[in-house]
Amino acid sequence: MRKLNPEKLSQLTTFNDELDQKHGTPGSPERQQFDEESLAWFYGNMLRERRKELNLTQKQVAEKLGREQSYIARVENGKADIQLSSFFRIAAILGIQFVPTFMQAIR
Repeated sequence: MRKLNPEKLSQLTTFNDELDQKHGTPGSPERQQFDEESLAWFYGNMLRERRKELNLTQKQVAEKLGREQSYIARVENGKADIQLSSFFRIAAILGIQFVPTFMQAIR
């Protein structure tokens, strides 16, 4: 079995180090903005993938929602400041159901 060189290992940066350097440390305004944009992209991507599974166009979803196709495009790209109620309405159109689970934070 090959031995790892501890000196070389200590010089490697972690993903968290890279993230901190590029987007700020946790709790900083820059990191908070990055985290928010990442979540918006993640949820938008989830909606896009489900829409595609159902063979629906953005326009079809928009019509069912009573919005413009460009709004659905912005949501799917994580570029819309979407309200929770709108997110749930889009999800319902796509047959996605969310069941809330409440957990008490451990301190």
